[in-house]
This record gives sequence, structure tokens and C-alpha cells, in this order.
Amino acid sequence: LARAPLGLACRGRVVSESARVFAARPRVCARTARAAAAATTAMASGAPAPRALVSVFDKAGMVELGQGLAELGFEVVSTGGSAKALADAGVPVTPVEAITEFPEMLDGRVKTLHPKVHGGILARRDVPGHVEALETHDIAPIDVVIGNLYPFKATVASGGDFAECVEKIDIGGPSMLRGAAKNHAHVLVVTDPSDYSSVLEHLRGMREGSVTPEADSSFRRTLAWKAFQHCASYDAVVAEWLWREGAAGEGALAPPPEMAVPMTLQDTLRYGENPHQPAAFYLESSLGEMEGTGVAAATQHHGKEMSFNNYLDSDAAFSCVSDFTEPTCVIVKHTNPCGVASVSQGVDLLEAYRLAVRADPISAFGGIVAFNCPVTEELAKEIREFRSPTDGETRMFYEIVIAPEYTEDGLATLKGKSKTLRILEAKPRSAGGRSLRQVGGGFLMQGSDDLKPEDIEFTVVSQTQPTEEQMEDIRFAWRCVKHVKSNAITVAKGDRLLGMGSGQPNRVNSVRIALEKAGDEVEGSVLASDAFFPFSWGDSVELACQAGVKAIVHPGGSMRDQDAIDCCDKYGVALLTTGGIRHFRH
Repeated sequence: LARAPLGLACRGRVVSESARVFAARPRVCARTARAAAAATTAMASGAPAPRALVSVFDKAGMVELGQGLAELGFEVVSTGGSAKALADAGVPVTPVEAITEFPEMLDGRVKTLHPKVHGGILARRDVPGHVEALETHDIAPIDVVIGNLYPFKATVASGGDFAECVEKIDIGGPSMLRGAAKNHAHVLVVTDPSDYSSVLEHLRGMREGSVTPEADSSFRRTLAWKAFQHCASYDAVVAEWLWREGAAGEGALAPPPEMAVPMTLQDTLRYGENPHQPAAFYLESSLGEMEGTGVAAATQHHGKEMSFNNYLDSDAAFSCVSDFTEPTCVIVKHTNPCGVASVSQGVDLLEAYRLAVRADPISAFGGIVAFNCPVTEELAKEIREFRSPTDGETRMFYEIVIAPEYTEDGLATLKGKSKTLRILEAKPRSAGGRSLRQVGGGFLMQGSDDLKPEDIEFTVVSQTQPTEEQMEDIRFAWRCVKHVKSNAITVAKGDRLLGMGSGQPNRVNSVRIALEKAGDEVEGSVLASDAFFPFSWGDSVELACQAGVKAIVHPGGSMRDQDAIDCCDKYGVALLTTGGIRHFRH
């Protein structure tokens, strides 16, 4: 009993013809022949052969695993397609119905749901009552369970209808895996094909006596954790789908009473926001993220490994640039856009890049550069060679360049800028997603902020009417302010950001910072505020008017809105509201 998977005192059976072992096919490899010989030897000796149950949908590596198990003297029991594939490869295999003495039924819905299977999986070999029950009911213990589940998520992704998706909800598989994982002290449970080789190595080591009890226990617990997590992630996707399909008559329109979000570890990061904080990056594997969009699903073509802060900054930059319809360049530093510029279709994108840098070259140095259109060889050369406007000599340095596409020559040229420059390629995200944010002991969930200027009705509330050019600038500034941390102010003119103020605890300081960054170019510009102005005279609105701003947009809704109107009327500045729509970002 000390080495449960390789021989159990409670087993007193001999595999015989009555067990309907599939015969090895005539044309088999030498390894398969050895496996068959090992199984035959075990049967002839009358020794209780250990038993492995194989029932997988993903059959990658299954034949090699079956061959390895047979070589170790295991009786391989299998179901349906798995049994056929093993038998076709020449692996001696016992069909599960020979164990249960009951055929598959209900179109395959019932195969392994039987006491002869689950009794063999769940019985504790160290409990006399369990051993006695097995002997009484002629149930042989199962020592290894190998399984993975029906492709439910892939079926949903392929557009399967409701009935088809329901049929791909696995029942028997999770039952076996959970049972084996619960009884992991006596049963090895394997769900990941990448573990097959290490499982065989472990079993060989146990047979040779080279595996310590401590190592055996740790290995089993790791595999048990994998099995439970595999089932939990699978069930989370099924639950998400059922809610989305209209559970409780509400579906995706209401937050579910309970929710689990499946995630897969993509990388262990060097550290978090600071060196003393451990960190990792996970990819969400829910149905809502099947499109593979955004920074999380980006391809890294070049450069150093991504850091915690790199992911945050890249997400901010790409989210911002993806909001623009015209060819645009966005430069971000510490998640705030410090440079934004757009050009008309057909105009050289190089000019947008240059204007984005000039908005704040000091902040742009060491930042993240994002584009919403392909990076060509010409643009890559400009990024590689462009000198800082502050001195005309220093070549601009960036942490990351991210775009939806690169030409072959563009990518090759950009790689030549620096060995460390991270080059990311990502798909823009679709509207209608959700956002989860952690707070101490819980999470906040909200819909993504998808509103764009095209979705908003701007209302002029001042005597002065904005010109058509000013309206274009208003829409541009409003698009930018959405991506700036509150309290957020943007100053813009001619489809380029001149200055922004972010993250200040009072709005007037954000206005001062934005105007200071805009400098001499503030004359004739427009200003956008992510929320209403609580004060106007001697405060935010009057400061902007006195500086030369000619049009202002804010949500409105303050009890002092009339003060803002009166102030703008005094200075001949156009004032617009968004009907209360705001873009707080904390």
C-alpha cells in the first residue's frame, strides 16, 4: 500500500479475455510491442496490474502516454474515441463497458457514471471499510485518471446554437477528475497533456523506489490542484454562457448574483509597481474575451520582457488611440496621454507623430507610443531617428511602441532602434465590454466607457457660437479628456493636444497645469473638462478665458452653471455642455 499506483493489496483480479482487452494491431512499433509484452506478462503472472483510466477529448500525446503506461504494466481502460485511437495505435486497451458491464447510452451522455468506475476512483486504500467494499462488489481500484473535457468554449466561439452548446457541457469528465483529485493520495489525476511525460517519469521513479514520500505527496497535490482548477475554469465559462443566454430572464443585462472569472497565468513578472511587490500577468479566458483583443492578447515582436507598469501604460495608450477614427498617434506617460495628434486620411502619419512628441517632449521621453494604423518603414525610421524638440540633438527614447499592424520593413526598421524597445501588435477592443477593479476585499464591476463624441449631443449655452473649426477641436479635446486621470483638463487646437492637467484634487489646478503646458499656443484653443466646473469667477473658467481659450466644453449640472455661462459671455467665449455626460477616470 506504500506505493498505491503500482500495486494494491486490495486487488485480486487477473485481466483475462473476458475483460475484452483490445488486441494490438498487426503493424505496431517496437515500443508498442514492449508495452503489449509487459501487459501480457502481468496478466500471465496473476499479479494485480495497476489500472489507468483514459478519457480525453484533446488526444495530443495520448498514444505515447498509453504506450508508456502499458510498458509500466498498467491495464489501460478507456472510452469511446480514446479507446479506438489507443487500439488503432496498438496499445492494449480495455473498453470501459467491459468494466461496468453496461454499454454507453443516451448518445454517449452516460459512459463512466457507474460505481465500478467511481468506486475504483474514490476508494481510500488506507481505510479497511473501503477496501472491504471494493472486494465485496468486485470493484478494482483505479490508480491513474487521465482526462480533459469537451470543448464547450470552442463550440460557443464557433457559433453553435443553444442545443449544440448544451451537448458540449461535460458531465462525466468533471465527475471523474474531481473524484480522482479528491482522492489524490491514492490516485494520480492528469488533465494537462504537457504533464504526460513527467507523470510517466514519476511512475517509473516510484517503481524503482527513487521517489520520496514527500516528493510523491507534492506531485499528487499539484496534479489535484490542476484538476480542480481545470474544472472550475470550465464551469465558470458554462455559468457565464448560461447567464448571458438569459438565465433568470435577464442575462448579460444584469450583474449575476455570483461570478467566477477564469484566468490563465501568462507570465511571472520581475515585480509589481515597485521592486518589493511580487507580481504576475494573467490572461482572462472568459467568453467575453474570446476575440483576443487589447494589450493582454498582444503579440510582442521585440524587446525586453514586459513589466507590471508596462502593461498598465500600454493599455492606457492603446485604449486612447483606439478611440480615434482618423490616423492618430498617442504618447502616454504614467497612464496619462501627454501627446495626441491626428491627421486626415491620406496625410502622412509622420506629422501626427511629430506633433504628439512636441506637445510635451519632456514627458514623452521614456513613454509609450501608440498608433491606430499600420507602422510603415518611413514611420519606423522617423521614430528611430527623431530628435527631442527640447535640444534638437537627443534621440527620443521610448519603452514601448504599440500598433494594430506593422509592415515587414517597418518592423525590421523599428527593431533597429534599440534591443530593449518593446514592440507590441494588438487588435482594438470592441465596445460593450466590462471592467473589473479590485478594492480591499472585493471587486467593482462596470460597463466599459465606450461613449465617443459622435454619441454625444453638444449644446451651446453661451451667446457666442463656436465655429466649425472650434467644434472639431471640441470633439478632439473631449475624446482626449476621457483618457486623462480626474480631475482632467485638456487644451487642444488643430487636432492636437497642446496641454493637459491630470490627477489634481481640485479642478483649478488641473486647468493651470494644462494652460501652462499649452504655453503660447493657447490663444484660439479649446478646453475640455471631464466634469462640471464648481466655480467659475476667479477660478477655472475665467482663468481659461483670460489665457486665450475660445471655446470650453464641460458636462454641466453644477448649481453654479449660470456663473460659467456669464463668465464666458463676458469674455466672448463659446461654452458647450454634454447633457451631463462625463468621463471620470480614477
